[in-house]
Amino acid sequence: MFHIILYQPEIPPNTGNIIRLSANTGCCLHLIEPLGFTLDDKQLKRAGLDYHALANVKLYPSLALCLAQFNLERCFALTTKGTTQYHQPRFQAGDVFVFGPESRGLPAELRDNFKADNKLNIPQLTQARSLNLANAVSIMVYEAWRQNNFASS
Repeated sequence: MFHIILYQPEIPPNTGNIIRLSANTGCCLHLIEPLGFTLDDKQLKRAGLDYHALANVKLYPSLALCLAQFNLERCFALTTKGTTQYHQPRFQAGDVFVFGPESRGLPAELRDNFKADNKLNIPQLTQARSLNLANAVSIMVYEAWRQNNFASS
């Protein structure tokens, strides 16, 4: 399936919801430290319900260590600074979607490591800053999965 990378997530219920999404879509969730919470956080567990055991979640000390295992040509950064809309690339199983922390998004020095075409944005009204992280991840995963006819692998 797909890989979701959360770079330094800050809000436990968002990550809990994404754990649940990962369990229900077969995605692997990669969390990049430091986290804004502990993995035994009550809010994280509540949002993820009983899906924690069904999700494939990995923890890394840095984004570089996580990305080293992937083909960077198939890694996409989700950012309000992107010029390619999230539905335009043709996604394939194994693609990687990288999301920044809720309060600030992906830092420029990390965004700059992605090709321009791999910096994706989700359209929104111009007066709004950004979508909720869990909602953005859901939109991206379901678009990629839709393009792959909801195949399970």
